Amino acid sequence: MRDNIWLKDRLGQLWNRHFPDIDVANTVIVRFGRPAKTRLGSIKFGRRTVDPNTYITITGYFRSDDVPDFVVDAVLAHELSHYAHGFFSPHERLHTHPHKYGIVNNELTQRGLGDILKLQKRWLKQHWREFVSRYA
Repeated sequence: MRDNIWLKDRLGQLWNRHFPDIDVANTVIVRFGRPAKTRLGSIKFGRRTVDPNTYITITGYFRSDDVPDFVVDAVLAHELSHYAHGFFSPHERLHTHPHKYGIVNNELTQRGLGDILKLQKRWLKQHWREFVSRYA
């Protein structure tokens, strides 16, 4: 079983390899949340109004080693893309809407993560329903 320390390490690896140009402008906390079938990841500010932390929460289903690492990586990279675009981060907001015109997928492809994105989509399509029904 994976834990939050593993998740933090994974986020650090992705950030160093694929987002080195994006400064860590505030405290970013990554953690597993409750098992959610449809919301695989989310990003939000914490409750502090001055210098808020950024929280990246990943579905608790991803604690299982039966979910391939590339699926977790793709979701983490997706949330990092939001951070880079200024959503729930101190960075300047680059877009009005976080998903319009495929900006996240384009960002991931430009950063060399297009293959992981394709693998993730294929794995989710082929295995996610069965996986969730087994672990629910």
